[in-house]
Amino acid sequence: MVAVTQAPARDDRPTEDHIVVLRGVTWADYQRMLEIRGERSSPRLHYTEGVLEIMAPSRSHEGIKSFIGRLVEVWCLERNIEFGTYGSWTLEDKAVDRGAEPDECYIFGAAQDAPRPHLAIEVVWTSGGINKLVTYSKLGVGEVWIWQRGRISVHVLRGAEFAEVPGSEVLAGIDLEQLASFLDRPSTSQAIREYREALRTASR
Repeated sequence: MVAVTQAPARDDRPTEDHIVVLRGVTWADYQRMLEIRGERSSPRLHYTEGVLEIMAPSRSHEGIKSFIGRLVEVWCLERNIEFGTYGSWTLEDKAVDRGAEPDECYIFGAAQDAPRPHLAIEVVWTSGGINKLVTYSKLGVGEVWIWQRGRISVHVLRGAEFAEVPGSEVLAGIDLEQLASFLDRPSTSQAIREYREALRTASR
């Protein structure tokens, strides 16, 4: 069965985001899809126990995820936190029958050889696709941020499941409500300048 979902933009009007969900997909099928897609960043593939989501992100989707990522980097630079940016790193594990490609992901600290990112960021426009937290729950990613309708929620792995928590644990002290307030700027550079100034003003 194939389900096609078109997601709404931030103002709830349609955008070019397209999501196709396929069921009854084998691990070998998923691997073939990765091979066919190759090194391109789109479409993004999420696979969980026979269910494959194929998502072609819109310009708006890509803009939001990039805004969030750049502001995370500004926050880390202002606090001298080492980080590595790994974009849509393909995370897969045949043993747990799961694969994911986050919108953005990071490893923090001087050692950048961790087998999995410490943080994955997902932009969600609408319901209807795979529950990304189910996909990530057995892939060894400790924290996932989900942007949806102007809000960033934080989900931390507790045992076998994710729990929503008030604030980030991997970046303790970051104010995500404040960060999200800068996502409506007309350009990434303006958002960076204004967010950096806000951080510096608060630390004076």
